[in-house]
Amino acid sequence: MPAPKRLRKPNILARLLALAVTTALVLGALALVVYRDQVNLSVLKRWLALRSLQTSETGEAAPFTHAGGDKLSVAYLASGVVTASAAGTHYYGLDGVPLADEVLSMENPVLSASRTTAVAYDAGNQSLFAFRGGEEYFSLSLSGGADLLSARPNDSGWLAVTAQQSGYKGAVTVYDSRGGEVIQISLSSVFAVDAAVSPDGQSVAVITMGQTAGDFFSRLLFYPVNQTEPSAQVELGSLTVLDMDYEEGLVWVLCEDRLLTITPDGQTVQTCLISPNYLKGCTLEGEDFALILTGRYRSGSADQALIVDRNAQVVQTVSLTGQVLDYAACGEYFALLSGSRLAIYNGQMELFSSLEHLQGARYVDLAPNGSALLANGQQAWLYIPPS
Repeated sequence: MPAPKRLRKPNILARLLALAVTTALVLGALALVVYRDQVNLSVLKRWLALRSLQTSETGEAAPFTHAGGDKLSVAYLASGVVTASAAGTHYYGLDGVPLADEVLSMENPVLSASRTTAVAYDAGNQSLFAFRGGEEYFSLSLSGGADLLSARPNDSGWLAVTAQQSGYKGAVTVYDSRGGEVIQISLSSVFAVDAAVSPDGQSVAVITMGQTAGDFFSRLLFYPVNQTEPSAQVELGSLTVLDMDYEEGLVWVLCEDRLLTITPDGQTVQTCLISPNYLKGCTLEGEDFALILTGRYRSGSADQALIVDRNAQVVQTVSLTGQVLDYAACGEYFALLSGSRLAIYNGQMELFSSLEHLQGARYVDLAPNGSALLANGQQAWLYIPPS
């Protein structure tokens, strides 16, 4: 019988390091159990997927062919890429492998996306399709002559759907992350034109429009998702709302000549005036900031980009020397795409990365880590800025 091998006394530093690593793993596992409804594992999946992609020296992955179509929009999710056009909507993995699709004719295709979820629908019609986690997890077909006006997902996959329904001037329905109906808010005296769910899914902000003495007015209403009476409201006067976003503790409301930031209790309303310049574009998808494109003339392209913070203050101005084909924001980053250059800026408003020789890219979307989705009418590909 061979003699047992002697075990060397472990080095105390190595033991401490092993203990620290073990403790971190145990705490991490506990955190996943305790906060499993709050921790988004799609971040890890995105990281693993990106690590497996082969990129060129410039940081570009191999392009893949997408379905294309007129009125094309693209969205870069944690789990893949979604395109919507007049020919339908398609969901691809980050490597271009098809995951799901809905091939149908859409007259007014709209693609609305959060970091995890994309919703495609035909504005003014009845059908809606939602994608997340590599599959089409939810679809909706309204009946009785109802018309879809808006559909907005949050990062948890909750969805606010605004529609005109028979018997009411407007209705907002909130669905949870599994597609289950949580609440429907039906309005008979004013029109519901848009809505967004809070990040925690506990409340919904609703934009309404009405008319009195021949004059139109807009209003922002806040509803807890367990009651059909508003907890707060903000009078917006004759403003026309073009876009909105519900962040943690704040609602962004974009109008033709201004951007508003409003607290959910309705007590604080702050304003960033765009006039006398003209609004050329805006995205509210940045974390604690909005990206606004403006121009000095009603016609023509944008000549500057403004970064507006939660206090509705312009904190940075970027002069534009060429036509902006597309733009995007996510996390702390924002991107400007022209015909000759993609420029990505970080949270310090510094140029984070740039790319030339764009292979005809006309569309861009961003991930929270600053990587970008680029696309033209036939192909899409990822750009991962070199570290």
